[in-house]
Amino acid sequence: MFVLAEMKHVIRTPPHIFNLKLNDAIAEELNKKLANKVVLNVGVCIALHDITELQDSYIFPGDGAAHTKVKFRYVVFRPFMEEIIVGKIRSCSREGVHVTLGFFDDIIIPPNALQHPSRFDETEQAWVWEYNTGDGDKHDLFMDPGETIRFRVTAESFIETSPNGPENTEMPSTSIEASTEKLKVPYTLTGSINESGLGLLSWWAPS
Repeated sequence: MFVLAEMKHVIRTPPHIFNLKLNDAIAEELNKKLANKVVLNVGVCIALHDITELQDSYIFPGDGAAHTKVKFRYVVFRPFMEEIIVGKIRSCSREGVHVTLGFFDDIIIPPNALQHPSRFDETEQAWVWEYNTGDGDKHDLFMDPGETIRFRVTAESFIETSPNGPENTEMPSTSIEASTEKLKVPYTLTGSINESGLGLLSWWAPS
């Protein structure tokens, strides 16, 4: 679930932190810049692990900060495909069950990846597994927000979210509203619970 990613970057350390050791100042700036951010095709940055190489620092005319090329390793959240993870249900919608890990919320289990047969209950706003006991009896097992859920990671998606250029000030307000509604999520995971042992932990608790 967590991996070490090797990266390199030119870090600008402003004058007000020159009282720190260079390693400490650069570590502080790296965590400010990367912590809880998504790096395209890398994952969600959690925390700096170590700095592996520091090159010479340069101060450019008109800029009192130091610029240093750095190689470092960062702890990154990026699950392996087919990895099994435990999270909590954040909410449910017709699109599926939305799961959170506390530090990462963009996980969805789509309807076709739920236990079969399942239905969406509009009143409760929850997905329901229509569990068949095998002797003709059926029980509705609700997937309520806050419940602990075990799922298998089946897919991931990275989307470039950097700006494309200046906005057109003459764009109609309706177009601006439509584009705002479609906010891009830089990194999403898709999960599945349609096999034995997956789903709510309470389903499989020993009797």
